[in-house]
Amino acid sequence: MTVVFTLTSLPAGANDRPPPSLMMANVYHPGITLADFWISEKLDGVRGYWDGSALWTRGGNPIHAPAWFTADWPKIPLDGELWAGRGRFTTVVSTVRQQTPNDEAWRQIRFMVFDLPAQTGTFDTRIPVLKNVIATLAKAWVQTVAQYKIKDQQDLQTWLQDNADQGGEGLMLHRGDARYRGNRSDDLLKLKTHDDTEAMVVDYLAGKGKYLGVMGALLVETPHGLRFKIGTGFSDAERRQPPAIGSWITYRYRGLNPSGIPRFASFMRIRQEMPPRETPQTVAQ
Repeated sequence: MTVVFTLTSLPAGANDRPPPSLMMANVYHPGITLADFWISEKLDGVRGYWDGSALWTRGGNPIHAPAWFTADWPKIPLDGELWAGRGRFTTVVSTVRQQTPNDEAWRQIRFMVFDLPAQTGTFDTRIPVLKNVIATLAKAWVQTVAQYKIKDQQDLQTWLQDNADQGGEGLMLHRGDARYRGNRSDDLLKLKTHDDTEAMVVDYLAGKGKYLGVMGALLVETPHGLRFKIGTGFSDAERRQPPAIGSWITYRYRGLNPSGIPRFASFMRIRQEMPPRETPQTVAQ
């Protein structure tokens, strides 16, 4: 069988730099003491890490922002999100991916800073320091992510629904007594109205019927090594030119089967900012 869709190649040297050691979120779970956490909006953009002299993606790839965008930024690390507003994820991705920055496009982007990786002390004490750093910088396109306290579980769910009604991505919960650690833990939690997470593309499954000659499904692998298929959520164009083998995607799902495989997994988008892994490009028959 000959499969006619294009296999997207990975960019040369895409993972030459080790990824920065960033604080990563677990999925929210009941039972936590909400009074211990600060709440903020989960911004649907591209994670940006300023190391004091250059801007990098979460995967360790350089972000080619215009010189004016990062001019006079502090010589200390900043952790944040490159964001263009709710529902404009693709705008941010297309802008950040360009090797030659487009000034007009970058003027739609804001760097929303939510932490100071090199600052000692707890998140409670880092918040006022961060506010002072950004206020001193005084750039309209560099802002501090607003942090709030809430009363109880009902308050949290009200905030979440209001956020969803306004087209938001969800909420982040950051433990106030947490120090900045470059790993994934319950010190940082994400809460959405649906479940979604990332997996790496490891193979293609050829289409049948109306999808004959194009990609029918992706075989993906979770960070924990679990493999499963995703066959829905793709446009016709994405089936003709699917995500590169070795790249990361975000998928939506509804809970887990007893085997641990996500239920009703559906493709959402490619995670361009995450580091690709080189694997042989094959097509499963």
